[in-house]
Amino acid sequence: MIDDEITLKKLEVFLAFMRLHSLAKVAEALGQSTVSVHRALHSLEEGLHCPLFGREGRNLVPLPAAFVFARHAQRAVEETEEGIRRARELAGVAGSRMKIGSLYSLTLRCVPQLLMGLKMRRPDLQIDLTLGSNQELLRSLTEGKLDAIVIGLQAPVEDPQLLAVPLFDDEVHLAAPRESPYAGRDYVDLRELRGEKFITLGGGFVTSDSFDHAFQQAGYVPETIMRVGDIFSLINLVGGGMGYSLLPGRVAGFSSRIDLIPLDARYGSRQTITLLLSRSRERDPNLLALAAECRMYGTRRDDLPPG
Repeated sequence: MIDDEITLKKLEVFLAFMRLHSLAKVAEALGQSTVSVHRALHSLEEGLHCPLFGREGRNLVPLPAAFVFARHAQRAVEETEEGIRRARELAGVAGSRMKIGSLYSLTLRCVPQLLMGLKMRRPDLQIDLTLGSNQELLRSLTEGKLDAIVIGLQAPVEDPQLLAVPLFDDEVHLAAPRESPYAGRDYVDLRELRGEKFITLGGGFVTSDSFDHAFQQAGYVPETIMRVGDIFSLINLVGGGMGYSLLPGRVAGFSSRIDLIPLDARYGSRQTITLLLSRSRERDPNLLALAAECRMYGTRRDDLPPG
């Protein structure tokens, strides 16, 4: 039986003390008086029927039992918070915070405009933005660590548990240094570049998938001298003359040192920028607002420069 003296509020006070090691700091962090904090810790000991703290002068010092209990108390509080969040989601009750994931390459125009529009619709909503690869973001969405993601897809998503809202299509281009012999062309045939050196992103990125797809269409495997972990390093390496790459048109504004040249239509590769969220949460007011903003972005896309 769990004693009536053991409550989640007291567990939160206890865990705060185990982090801060000061009654005054806990009181300040939780907006309580020092007396209230001390009383909560003392009554928690009474509910457990065992001591958690000793004294060194006027200071409380955690005993071994406190460290053991803290590990279990932390899990109890986290599980309760997660249960509350999931129950509210299923009931269609909006929370005060949303965790959104996206690609680095969408941070020039797309993501800022989506977030500004979302804040206009939901002024009190706090937003956490996580940037990463397609693979990382999809895993985090599936595990419930993210509420929604905006990523690029080479093909429509086939997971029936996910709801997809397309924003726009983005063509992949040859990325070349400004002074390269290919710069300024109307289009380029990838077969002309058999002898050139290439740089690309590592696995898990949609642009890496687009790179592989385009060269499959061209019928050969390019000489790849380097794989990097972020698109900004890739752009800088291409601009510095280290090699060529294939990049989506939305990155055109990131650097004036590279030229993005359309590919011959026979070897083209396209990414569809898409909002993904769990179908079980499609009634969540915050996600409804984000989906509406994504649809609006798609309709006004023709009036915007690439990005």
